[in-house]
Amino acid sequence: MWRYIPKTLSSCRRIKICSDLVNVKRESYFSHVSASQYLTDGQSRISMVHTYTTACSKMVEDASKDNSTSDMLIDSFGRLHTYLRISLTERCNLRCQYCMPADGVELTPGGDLLSQDEIVRLGNLFVSAGVNKIRLTGGEPTVRKDIEEICSRLSELEGLKSLAMTTNGITLARKLPKLKECGLTSLNISLDTLVPAKFEFMTRRKGHQKVMDSINAAVDLGYNPVKVNCVVMRGFNEEEMCDFVELTRDKPINIRFIEFMPFDGNVWNVKKLVPYSEMLDTVVKKFPGLKRLKDHPTETAKNFEIEEHSGTVSFITSMTEHFCAGCNRLRILADGNLKVCLFGASEVSLRDPMRSGADDSELREIVGRAVKRKKASHAGMFDIANTANRPMIHIGG
Repeated sequence: MWRYIPKTLSSCRRIKICSDLVNVKRESYFSHVSASQYLTDGQSRISMVHTYTTACSKMVEDASKDNSTSDMLIDSFGRLHTYLRISLTERCNLRCQYCMPADGVELTPGGDLLSQDEIVRLGNLFVSAGVNKIRLTGGEPTVRKDIEEICSRLSELEGLKSLAMTTNGITLARKLPKLKECGLTSLNISLDTLVPAKFEFMTRRKGHQKVMDSINAAVDLGYNPVKVNCVVMRGFNEEEMCDFVELTRDKPINIRFIEFMPFDGNVWNVKKLVPYSEMLDTVVKKFPGLKRLKDHPTETAKNFEIEEHSGTVSFITSMTEHFCAGCNRLRILADGNLKVCLFGASEVSLRDPMRSGADDSELREIVGRAVKRKKASHAGMFDIANTANRPMIHIGG
């Protein structure tokens, strides 16, 4: 069935309300999720269309305020993509179970990865078109030897407002002062447990204290907030959620609880998934003063504050309550492929045309066509789990 967006949003054409997005019968194991949270009747479907209309309207409005915004960043549903994630490497100094298969992954040969100059060229291409935030990912971005030079050059791009990085924190503490000097403005540090033995089990490596030291170093250097990403998995760390929330009491830390997502090789199982509603219930029981904040239409997280806490708590609900309607993200993988959706298998190379002599106008055409093909939403967690995709370490966290 198709629903049409009002004609006043010329770039928001139509949205397919797919039956596979929500199937209460298949997802009945979510005992904490009320039926009202599913798109099971006409009113809910109308609400979903309104969500797309509102998000698209906001993004088109934002685009109209900035004449530098290029059409290459606007998809067929009117979503304006101002956030670019660039993976710097496929290498990592940890072996997290939800990110990398136990037997490892085949790495792309070094010569096939983007060079520093190519990264900066693509960064400039996107920023000049309207991207205002770049996040550096991996693999583990800090293992790249030229990370400081990359940060310095990207931070100088005119129009870029935020240069962020997602890191596992193993080597961050000693590198962070220089990275801040080089223009790194915000941080996400991955940490899934506060128990050192469990950390070693999950990551297949030691280093828990190094990550804690990096979180504290980031706070001491004035990063506010310091975002801590925690993938919640049933039977592993769901009982630690309130301990993580305690970290926000006296420090400007934003704890971000993430639903377990399927990627190639991470042995995703729906039984390991702790849904947002259950995570929220767990936190509210211990912290009844949890209060929802107002989120931007493109925000991936549902954000909350707690009275008398310096930090905040967020939930990233990619599986049970996706936020595709407001998606403003694009990804460039370490091998130079552009990926318009984290969960989509479709990719297009930007490296190959660059190395074949393509100029910036030709690259913009390639990017624009890929963005226009972006779907209204991902296929739903069960279909995602059965669809070929790369391991997370290849895609970039």
